[in-house]
Amino acid sequence: MNAVNAQARRIETADQASVSALLLRPLQARACYVFAHGAGAGMTHPSMETIAAGLAERGIATLRYQFPYMEKASKRPDPPAVAHATVRAAVAEAARCCVGLPLVAGGKSFGGRMTSQAQAIAPLAGVRGLAFLGFPLHPAGKPSSDRAKHLADVHIPMLFLQGTRDALAELKLLEPVVKGLAASATLHLVKDADHSFHVLARSGRNDREVTAEVLDAFAAWVAAIV
Repeated sequence: MNAVNAQARRIETADQASVSALLLRPLQARACYVFAHGAGAGMTHPSMETIAAGLAERGIATLRYQFPYMEKASKRPDPPAVAHATVRAAVAEAARCCVGLPLVAGGKSFGGRMTSQAQAIAPLAGVRGLAFLGFPLHPAGKPSSDRAKHLADVHIPMLFLQGTRDALAELKLLEPVVKGLAASATLHLVKDADHSFHVLARSGRNDREVTAEVLDAFAAWVAAIV
């Protein structure tokens, strides 16, 4: 096993506040993923822990962190400005605790979108690429590409890991978006998976196998950009 136990940390944010974080750094780490959670579950959700552990096995450290609203046990996500500031603080913390490691940022759903928005506004210091675990292109049942407009202002590599049954990213909309980003973007489609990378029993695969596919694709992409 190439990993150690997760280390609890605090990240200083705006207004003398702070949020909690977890650093999982394998012994032979080759990069660090600044890993934001989705809108409905925080950094300790089993899916977040599974991804962090799986990336550690593949030589990628993770810094998971909370957005302020999740830290306060609120169900209402922070305004974008607050979320963006938290992303920047987390990236700065990752640079401090993983000196010398290339940084990749992103996250699940909402966390990935807030990270890409922050990068589009002003580059995140030291970040080599963005990786999205289910980019939320639109709300369920309301197909649109409006949430992707800012991606044209991201000028570092991006990885979109998306299930083909993702209700928050219809393929007929997502594929043209990624194609329009040209060589800077990579789309890896996970057959039969939904927004959380769950698959139906009739697909012939289980969630563990799908997670392994996602993690392998992530690790290969990191190797290619760093």
